[in-house]
This record gives sequence, structure tokens and C-alpha cells, in this order.
Amino acid sequence: MKNNFVSINLRKDEILIKLSEEAEQAQIIAELKKKLPELKKLYKDEKTPIRVTGKILKNKEIDEIQELIKSKIDVEIDFDTPKSLGLSSIKRTFAKEIAVSETKFHRGSLRSGQKLETEGSLVIIGDVNSGAEVMASDNIIVLGALRGLAHAGAKGNKQAIIAAGLFDAVQVRIANIVKEINRDEEPLHKQAYLSVIDDKIVIE
Repeated sequence: MKNNFVSINLRKDEILIKLSEEAEQAQIIAELKKKLPELKKLYKDEKTPIRVTGKILKNKEIDEIQELIKSKIDVEIDFDTPKSLGLSSIKRTFAKEIAVSETKFHRGSLRSGQKLETEGSLVIIGDVNSGAEVMASDNIIVLGALRGLAHAGAKGNKQAIIAAGLFDAVQVRIANIVKEINRDEEPLHKQAYLSVIDDKIVIE
């Protein structure tokens, strides 16, 4: 069976490089190296911009792909993809179930501007202050106050939960489901437990 981790399509005003979501970075780089000569043939005098889409990439991976393309073709490259698994950008299909969850413990509070991301579940022994972000592929437990952004089940696990000693956040996410909280309407919750029921995040 032929692997197709990278597909290249010529559009009217751009060249679209689509990366498979299932592909590892090494597979993408290997296939790009094979396909770049074919891509270079498309370039004569025109400098048609390249747009890369399809897979969530880390900053390091973006740099690697960009350097590889630019080593062969001097062209503008745009990445239409979240640059990391950041809370600010969810642009993918959530279809992965996670059966086994490892738990990471973080001692201490997170200040505004701090980010914490982990595979598995995350237990924070402290507060998540406003302006801080926490994300886990499974559950998030905050023993103190949760005032910042929390995204549990970040790879699509709708069974994930968020729990907090004091829940005072304005937005939470579980998998691809987002709940905005209106502080004027929603009271502060002590010992809050958030889960997905009927594709909605419910606070108990």
C-alpha cells in the first residue's frame, strides 16, 4: 500500500501542500524530499506562494519543513495550521480515543502568561491564575482555583473531565467543545466537576 503523507495540488493562485494528520515528522520530511524536485518544476518565472495545511505542527517541525522547501525553492510559505497544540487554535478533527492515561503532577501555581501542556492527565497542586493556560490530552484536576484557560481531552477525548477546588474561569474546553462562562450569570463553583453530556460541557 502506497503511503501518501504529503499531497501537492496546484491551485489558481497558490500551491497547496497537504500533510496527513497521521504522519510522523520524519515521514513528512522523507516524502517532501522525494516530491520537491517535482514541485520545483512548477516554478519557472512565477513565484506562486505555497500554503501548507492539514496537520498540527510544533514550531520546530514548521521550521524544519520551511527550511527544506526554501533550500530548493525561494518562495513564500504560509502555514495554515495551528503552530502547536495551543488552546488558542483548534483546527482538526477530534476522533482519537485514549484508553490509558498517565498523570503528570505540577506543584505550584501558574501565573498569567504561563502555559502547561501534557500528554495524559494533569494534576495541578496550586492555582491556575487568569491569563494562564493548561492543556492535557486527558483529564485536568486543579486542587486550587481555576481562573485561566483549561483544555482537557485535547486530542479528542470527550470522556475527559475538568475538576477544580474553585472554578472561576471564563472559558473551558473538552475535546472540540467550548463553554463560555458569563460571570454575571454563573456563580462561583466550589469543588466543580465539568464533563461532556450530550455534546455540551456541564458544570456540577
